[in-house]
Amino acid sequence: MPRQARIDTPGALHHIICRGIERRNIFLADADRDAFLLRLSRLLERTTTRCFAWALIPNHFHLLLQTGTVPIATIMCRLLTGYAVDFNRRHNRIGHLFNNRYKSILCQKDAYLLELVRYIHLNPLRARIVRNMAELREFPYCGHGALAFDVATKWQDTEEVMAMFSDFERDAREKYERFVADGIAAGKQPDLIGGGLVRSAGGWHVVEDARRCNTFLKSDERILGDSDFVEAVLKVANEQMERRAAYKDSHIELEQIAYRVAEIFKVDADRVMKAGKHPDIVQARSVLCFWATRELGMTTTALGKRIGMSQPAVSRAAERGDELVKENGWQLTE
Repeated sequence: MPRQARIDTPGALHHIICRGIERRNIFLADADRDAFLLRLSRLLERTTTRCFAWALIPNHFHLLLQTGTVPIATIMCRLLTGYAVDFNRRHNRIGHLFNNRYKSILCQKDAYLLELVRYIHLNPLRARIVRNMAELREFPYCGHGALAFDVATKWQDTEEVMAMFSDFERDAREKYERFVADGIAAGKQPDLIGGGLVRSAGGWHVVEDARRCNTFLKSDERILGDSDFVEAVLKVANEQMERRAAYKDSHIELEQIAYRVAEIFKVDADRVMKAGKHPDIVQARSVLCFWATRELGMTTTALGKRIGMSQPAVSRAAERGDELVKENGWQLTE
């Protein structure tokens, strides 16, 4: 059976799980963990990707990321490839380091954000890397300390999670830590990392009750959320795939997008493809970056090479372009 395509949209929340090949260790020393986190932090900052939770276990890792200006698949490709090359060089080895495909579950944020933060941050305790909550708070390779103990991790987003417990910092930290501690008894919670329909519905008893009422719930292994959320996500994903397929069939390429942008901004198309500091050109190139990456499916790296911009600059421009397109209601094709 062919693999299902990744699902992603700007602002989507993803629970990422990645294991070493044959479940071998991917972190042999603190130097490995530090190198991984440095690479991750740089990627997050360049792409405005938010990280709510994370944990490094010897043979795998968990990340809870919210898509920014660059698709999560692109970020993971850069993270895994770069780290594997670095790891192999450091340990004088060759060959694959990770399983062929990491697991990515698109999650319903309002319903599952706190549950996933707790689940991910309890991983070192479940793996017996730390013995208790006090050690977990001080464990440097998990995001729990940044929330419970104000450990400095600039690239981890803590404000939104803390705000869900209290407006007062000390009170929020205490309530958060109690919330995490209460989750220890729940164990591994496989419903948060697998199960498709069961996970999306809330358990087999929900599925069975629905079926007895002749109600069949929408589900997808790639999504964690209720039936309506799953259906809405799949609808957006299918529409995006259909648009990209239509553009491909119509042989729409970067040059055609440049002409469309030039038409909107009433400038020469050649100027859209070249760097310039005039406000209209900056805005035009921002819209070009957004449509080329989001609608045409070009990578930010490939687009940057075509129009003379760095990958981070393309990411930032695409974010501005997204806002401009939404504000003005522009369409790539009329």
